[in-house]
Parts: sequence; C-alpha cells; structure tokens
Amino acid sequence: MSLSEAQKKKGVVAASAGNHALALAYHGSKLGIPVTVIMPSIAPLTKITKCRELNARVILHGATIADAAKYGKEEYEKKEGLKYINGFDDFEIISGAGSMALEILEDVKDVDAIVIPVGGAGLIAGCALAIKTLKPDCLVVGVEADRCQSMSAALKAGKPTLVPSGATLADGLAVPTVGPRSFETCKDLIDIMVTVSERDIATALLRLVELEKLVQEGAGASGLAGILANKIPQLKGKTVAVALCGGNIDTSTLGYCIERGLVADGRLIKFEAVVSDRPGGIAGLCAVIADAGASIKHINHDRARLGEESHSVLVTVECECTGPDMAKDLIQRLDKNYKMVSTSML
Repeated sequence: MSLSEAQKKKGVVAASAGNHALALAYHGSKLGIPVTVIMPSIAPLTKITKCRELNARVILHGATIADAAKYGKEEYEKKEGLKYINGFDDFEIISGAGSMALEILEDVKDVDAIVIPVGGAGLIAGCALAIKTLKPDCLVVGVEADRCQSMSAALKAGKPTLVPSGATLADGLAVPTVGPRSFETCKDLIDIMVTVSERDIATALLRLVELEKLVQEGAGASGLAGILANKIPQLKGKTVAVALCGGNIDTSTLGYCIERGLVADGRLIKFEAVVSDRPGGIAGLCAVIADAGASIKHINHDRARLGEESHSVLVTVECECTGPDMAKDLIQRLDKNYKMVSTSML
C-alpha cells in the first residue's frame, strides 16, 4: 500500500521459502498488484501450491534463500522494474513484525519473557524494539535452528555473517545471513540466543499436535523447542509467551516429523531378532511384544541373510511404546528369549 501507483501496476518480487511469499500473494491478489515470488528448492510443496492458487507468478530457483534473492534482484528487479520486497529486512516489514509484540504485551500484562524464532531476524527485530521500548525488563529470547545459526554468528562477529545452511525441519528459518537492518535494530536488544536440534524441533511439533491440537511447521515450533529442550533454564518460574509463527507444513513432512518425535521420546523403537522358522516362531515373538504392552507398527522377515542360521528367520520389527521405560523392558524381555542382531532406541 506504500507503493506508488506506477509501481503498483508493475508489481513486486520477493524471495521466500514460503510464508513471506504467501503474504505477498494474498495481499497482491486483494490489492490488484502483480506478485512474483522466487522460491528455493527447500520450499514446501504446500506453500508453492498456495502461492500459485493466489495467482502469484512462482519461480523455483536455487538451493537457499540467498540464491533465490540474488536471482530475483538480477532478473526481475533490474530487468523488469519490479519492486523487491525483502521478507525480513525492509523497514516496513520490521515495523509490521513488531505489531505482534504489541499484541502480546497488551494481552499478557505480566509477561516476563517472549520467545521468538529467528531466521532472517525481521520478526525478532521488530518485536525486540517494541518490547524494550514498552517493557524494558521483559526478556527477548531468540531461537534458531542448529543447521543455520546466522544470528548466533552475527552476534559473535558483531555484523551479519554468511553461515552454512543445511536442510532443516525449520525451512522458514534457513536464512544464511541475517538482514543488516534487522541486525542493527536488535543486536543490543536480544537477551538470550539459543539454537535447537532437528530432534528438538520434531519433539516440539509432536507436543503441539498431541497436547494443544495445533499444527505448526518446524520454524513456527522452534521457540517451543528451545523451552522443551531446556535450552533456556533462565525462564523457569517466569510468565513466558512463545510465538507460534508458521503453520504451513506439507502433510508428508508433518507425518515424518511426528515419527521423529516419537523416536526422540523413546516411544518408537526398531529391532532385529533371529526367530525360529518353525510354525509359531513369529507368533511367540509377537506374544512377547504384546505381554510388554507394546504395539507392532511394521514387521518384516528375511530368510536370506542369516548364513549359518538354518531353520531361522531374521525378523525386523518397529514397535510403538508408551515411553522409554516400556521400551527398555521390551528389549530386556527379547534379550532373554531371542538372539538380538540390532536395536535402535533413544
């Protein structure tokens, strides 16, 4: 809405893994402004599809946000005259992000800390500025993925720094360099900065689905992941608000995130055991599993890989348990009755 009339007719372009692209596509469709979005290969299919449904021109290019941004500026800003809108470093974007903190401070009068996921740093920059202006004693906590520690690197170096960016469940945070404007805005306002593992993120997603009935993407659940992983012990006993800021996740990704969370919880285990190939052999194994209270999710038997073990079968089983205690009990029972080849449990 701040564009000139001429620029509104030409349109805008942005690089995004999905959420910024969706926002532009939505508002562009409402305001009649043409929108082009450059999305890297890490962008979830659901975000790509939704952008196209909102009549945005979607271009897939590069492996990271940085690749997509460079392409967007060179090919569409310079050549087509489109206005490039940075999803985390334009002043208007930073200001808009800060409005979330205003709502939190209005709704939670006694809040002691606000936990915010960090990617390009636009969200935490706007929020931190609002928080420290209105309630200076409220802690600002940033959480980013282990596989893309761009803010941690920037704070250490004192300036935005390019970091390696690996594939992560928090694809919305996979920005290899924080925005320079955002960094200057928040570098002295962040009280605590932590990182979370893929296991932490998967566990947070599982908790949200099971306990809160909420679906989030990895980026949106990262703040909660930091708390559940006990990465922020300073918050114990405090009133804490956690930003859940992204729910655009592919159903297939959600499925394996839940399974990863179950593994991290010790509720999903896998083992290989040598079982008699005589009638009732596998039935006996199933009985041991049932007696322990576990549930079989997958079972497969292989007669070809046992070498000298004649009249036996190698059985691979994936079981769901109520937790680590049941899993350990099950493995102990199996050890007493069968030759165990391998066990995978956390």
